[in-house]
Amino acid sequence: MTLEETRNYAWIGDAVLALFARRWILKQSNIKIKERADAFKAMTSNEFLSYFGEPTKIECEIGILFENEGLTKANDYIETRLLPSFIKKQSQKKLPGRYSRKKTSK
Repeated sequence: MTLEETRNYAWIGDAVLALFARRWILKQSNIKIKERADAFKAMTSNEFLSYFGEPTKIECEIGILFENEGLTKANDYIETRLLPSFIKKQSQKKLPGRYSRKKTSK
């Protein structure tokens, strides 16, 4: 596959991931309306996708699945491969007593 083909599939995969993320977020009663944008950014970010490999490659895989097998298969891929890690990562952020170092200005 050429670099251009990879990027084209990744562009489609990015859109499929965005649709999945928005639909999933809307179903979550524990995500407040004002937190939706942050959850969306976290779920679709290259930083998050890099946990699974090179982000363009992950988006490309989603795009190929969508093109060859349809939205249901692409969503299944996201739900089984990416979503569990996202949920785990988000739940760790909300644990009581978690200490996060804050930068202090000098």
